[in-house]
Amino acid sequence: MKKLIAFTFLAGSLLAAQASGLDSLEKFVQTAKTGRAEFTQVVTSPAREGQSAKTKKSSGTFEFARPDRFRFNYRKPFEQTIVADGQTLWLYDADLRQVTQRKQAQVLGSTPAALIASAPDLATLRRDFELQAAGEKDGVQWVQATPRNKEGQLHGMRVGFRGDQLAALEILDSFGQRSMLTFSKMEVNAPVGPEVFNFKPPQNADVVKQ
Repeated sequence: MKKLIAFTFLAGSLLAAQASGLDSLEKFVQTAKTGRAEFTQVVTSPAREGQSAKTKKSSGTFEFARPDRFRFNYRKPFEQTIVADGQTLWLYDADLRQVTQRKQAQVLGSTPAALIASAPDLATLRRDFELQAAGEKDGVQWVQATPRNKEGQLHGMRVGFRGDQLAALEILDSFGQRSMLTFSKMEVNAPVGPEVFNFKPPQNADVVKQ
């Protein structure tokens, strides 16, 4: 009987933990209409023969306005800007003086941005991702998001919440490269004006349309 009670308690605890991650994701998607945060990103490339794994660290700011606008400003170590203005996805590399322009509707479905900044509700996310609770670690509840489209470069993602606060996003691509974004100073439903998502290519930049 004691074993049964302990097992029942453990199973209930696991189910509660699983529900918490998915509940936090659903609440964030439904209630976070705008937001801004600072982020740190660590990209780890898989080890090759005779070489150890390589890591690169960058940092910057992130802003979004649902359902179709967001902006990543990378400040260190190199300046780079990614902007979705509702129609076009812009990628500006200041070091290369190059702007890449793509139609937003063609590229945002199964992407990290769709998971945290674009989708209006959980049902929309489930059309593009298989969502599963992934447990808790160090006070962060994780949700595994596996793209239903198996032909893209994105292999899988995990999004983490500390309570109802977006804490981290882990991305694994089809080449084995892992990217971990950690968010801080998150301000949910902060006033984010439409001008934040306006982007005009600098005059000295080459524009490549894809």
